[in-house]
Amino acid sequence: MLKLDDILEMWKKDSAINSAALDDASIEYSKHHAKYIELLSLTKLQLKKKEMEQKILLRDKWLHFNGKLDKETIDRYGWPYDPFNGLKVLKSDMQYFFDSDEQLQKSEELIVYLSTIKETLESIIDTIKWKHQVIRNCIEFQKFTSGM
Repeated sequence: MLKLDDILEMWKKDSAINSAALDDASIEYSKHHAKYIELLSLTKLQLKKKEMEQKILLRDKWLHFNGKLDKETIDRYGWPYDPFNGLKVLKSDMQYFFDSDEQLQKSEELIVYLSTIKETLESIIDTIKWKHQVIRNCIEFQKFTSGM
């Protein structure tokens, strides 16, 4: 799985423009675009997969908390047979148990992390789309300062 820190480190290097080699920066533009599009595509697929897995987990937790989950599935997950340790839980209080469930929290944390990576990559790609304009502005500025 991609790490946000790694992506940000890559972007620090890739976003730098050497004003003495604007022709190279122009050539690198398409390579960077392809690189980050690939990373975005992979992240979108990972995010979708984790969202679908979370739906299955949520369904199974609901069945487990309501005493409707079969023994084989409980054993497969390694969950206790009595999720409330003998407590009688009102239906109106059930959401507290869903919200505080460690597995559901970890699943949600991963989805938020992947969503953050996706948003970061989308922002990087938006910046790359306009990189040609930045290069053009650098060229125009160099022309201006040299008196052309």
